Amino acid sequence: MTDEMPAPHDVPVRYMQRTRDWYLALGFDNPYVWAHNIEVPFTPMDTALEDATVALVTTAAPYQPDKGPQGPGAPYNSAAKFYEVYTGDVRRDHDLRVSHVAIDRVHTSMEDPNCWFPLPAMRAAEGRRFGRLAPRFVGVPTNRSQRHTIDRDAPEVLRILQEDGARAAVLVPNCPVCHQTLSLVARHLEANGISTVIMGCARDIPEHCGVPRFLFSDFPLGNGAGRPHDPASQAATLDLGLRLLAAAPAPRTTVQNPLRWSASADWKLDYSNVEMKTPAELAELQAAAHRDREIARQVREKSLGGPATA
Repeated sequence: MTDEMPAPHDVPVRYMQRTRDWYLALGFDNPYVWAHNIEVPFTPMDTALEDATVALVTTAAPYQPDKGPQGPGAPYNSAAKFYEVYTGDVRRDHDLRVSHVAIDRVHTSMEDPNCWFPLPAMRAAEGRRFGRLAPRFVGVPTNRSQRHTIDRDAPEVLRILQEDGARAAVLVPNCPVCHQTLSLVARHLEANGISTVIMGCARDIPEHCGVPRFLFSDFPLGNGAGRPHDPASQAATLDLGLRLLAAAPAPRTTVQNPLRWSASADWKLDYSNVEMKTPAELAELQAAAHRDREIARQVREKSLGGPATA
């Protein structure tokens, strides 16, 4: 025990407010409206977890050699992001990377994919903590269009999980919009009889959207499955998620991971924090944001066959 007072900023980062203030400062005058629901669908586990088939759902994407820099240290790369649901064989190794613009790349390296794609940890837990892995993992595109996620992506994820006999799913988002995307997917799965647990690092977005079960790790974004290069942390985080999956008494059940990222909470001050930037830095960021937005728009329209709708 210690008598030292915690820092006033040592609370969960308010990502919705931070991103709103950030984009307003960069010159965007139409703040994003996050998904918000009062009623939350809830499917209790109807079989023992030890007998259940459990699926893994992620928002990471396979490495594409023809699409330019991706992964640790790479700049935002719209071309490397998938815009359709995809699947992979859980019995094979996969090179999945994170190309999202809003990942915290300052305080975490993104070099350990086990932090955001816990397939090895789930393989290790199979037959011990739950019955079996579904034969395919599922990758869901991060889409700002909530309607696209609800109408197209969520039903496709449901179809895949039903074909694979999954009774439950572990969902691991990365960036802020990823948290919304998988929250919407979880809601759809629960409404159709599949139990879910989200393991993420942005608390406000899933709770605002309204999800059945959420394991919150107070870590920088991109580490929803545990601390990097720390197998014990990753195993403990998955174990907490599985316990929550099996035992949540009602929807809107949030459990906070007791593990801390570091002794200092100063990393929470940096993310999209206008107050931490000089006017010159903001001007540079504004120019870069407009450039990236135009690239993303062109890639999205090409992928979807026409102008995207919000």
